[in-house]
Amino acid sequence: MNIKSYKENIRGRIKARQNAVQALYQWFITNKNVDEVIAEFENDKHKLAKTDINYFKSLLRGTITNHQKLDSRIINLLDRPVDELDTIERAILHIGCYELEYHNDIPWRSVINESVGLAKIFGAENSYKYINGILDKVVKELRCNETKDLVS
Repeated sequence: MNIKSYKENIRGRIKARQNAVQALYQWFITNKNVDEVIAEFENDKHKLAKTDINYFKSLLRGTITNHQKLDSRIINLLDRPVDELDTIERAILHIGCYELEYHNDIPWRSVINESVGLAKIFGAENSYKYINGILDKVVKELRCNETKDLVS
């Protein structure tokens, strides 16, 4: 893979995450079938322009399929009940946790950085700090071999 296609792949995944946050938010609010949510995004070609569509679909299907497991992963790390989380924060935490658990090919620092970036774009003013703190704890549980030398 040359540098140009590598950068396009990275940008496509960033766009996939951005769209997945919005789609997951929509799913949390409407509880529509995942295929309906995907179809709505696919019908808006402008929204999915330059998006890694396969990664978008995989991320969305994976987070929705595992949403209860992802909630249970973070429930004891939160300072409030999971149902009181801002819906955007919950969506970003689910995506971050999903990538940490099911995509070991993505470095954990990248997952956290991408999640913090999503919180800066979509979340409340300081939600990125909250996202960072929660995912930092999750990474120590899920990728302890990679983080064993880090100071808590």
